[in-house]
Amino acid sequence: MSTTLSDVLRKAYGDDIILFDEQNESTVYHLLKEFVYDNRTYAVLQSDELKKEDEVAVFRVTQNADGEYELETIEDDDEYETVSELYDEMVFPDQDDL
Repeated sequence: MSTTLSDVLRKAYGDDIILFDEQNESTVYHLLKEFVYDNRTYAVLQSDELKKEDEVAVFRVTQNADGEYELETIEDDDEYETVSELYDEMVFPDQDDL
């Protein structure tokens, strides 16, 4: 599985991205990694809350009609699993499965 690094979000928004939930509550996420796999761009983000639990949030990056970048939740379990594994391999390249 081949991936290439990307920096479209970092160039557009910097290292910190503010996301709003359904109640219009904002959360600041730190952009950990961007990469392209299977002609799709993905972003791995982490809020302070997720960092405490050693967790990350993985999103698909798309562009709207105005050319602005948007983050989409990955609904497909297989796609999410694949992208999460790719991220783990980038961050922990020398670890074998225990």
